[in-house]
Amino acid sequence: MSFSIEGKTAIITGAANGVGLSVARHFAKAGANVMFADRDEKRLKDETHGQDGEDSNIRYFAGDLRQRLTIANLLSATIDAFDRVDILVNCSRQLVTSDPLDSKSTAMSEMIEQNLMVSLRLSQLVAERMIKQAAEDGREDSCVGSIINLSSIAARRANPQLLAYSVSTAALDQMTRSLAVALAEHRIRVNSLAFGSVLSASLKGALKENEEFRDQILDNTPIGRIAHARELAEAAQFLASDASGFMTGQVLTVDGGRTLLDPVCVPAH
Repeated sequence: MSFSIEGKTAIITGAANGVGLSVARHFAKAGANVMFADRDEKRLKDETHGQDGEDSNIRYFAGDLRQRLTIANLLSATIDAFDRVDILVNCSRQLVTSDPLDSKSTAMSEMIEQNLMVSLRLSQLVAERMIKQAAEDGREDSCVGSIINLSSIAARRANPQLLAYSVSTAALDQMTRSLAVALAEHRIRVNSLAFGSVLSASLKGALKENEEFRDQILDNTPIGRIAHARELAEAAQFLASDASGFMTGQVLTVDGGRTLLDPVCVPAH
């Protein structure tokens, strides 16, 4: 079975940097029509290198997806550009550390809004569009669409400073399972990618500030290295393709074996 996504249309959020950018680039290279979505318009312009246009399979959309109207506008822009949407990859996420005993901290509400609610609202809207497309296509023998949520192994780990992040990603995994059941009758698959340490811009910065941090990560990762964002993009392509056509409601872990070990003191980013 091929991992082909050629000719399909994908919305990728968080696409101005990190894993989201890697997924968006990878999907576009694989022949998909891709809407790069993020709030950072300058970075989007820089990263798409002026490739967005009528003759290109790339477009970008800038806006704050915490706003419901912005989510609706993102879907409308995608339909205007490519006529349909087949794949949604919710890569937009935020990580904030905080004191778990600080009653004045807003970290929990921020993480729930950014990491859970944005993905939920966009998934609901995109699923409605996918169902409408299926009715118009009249096809009853194939997958209608694939929704992929970017999660983290932090959902299964206990690091006090990452309380809000861990709770939001655990909720995202449960949302994945619930939506998978709700949308199964419409032939829309919903899965999550839970990852460990990935060599993103933020992690690179953290490693520069703390040289011991790299050793901590490597010592607690059986494969003995940090993942490249490209490896997450390839896993996302598998979940988006027909090769995973009988998979839904699953949390696919890509962490180099990190969760096979036991320590709770090493942050999961």
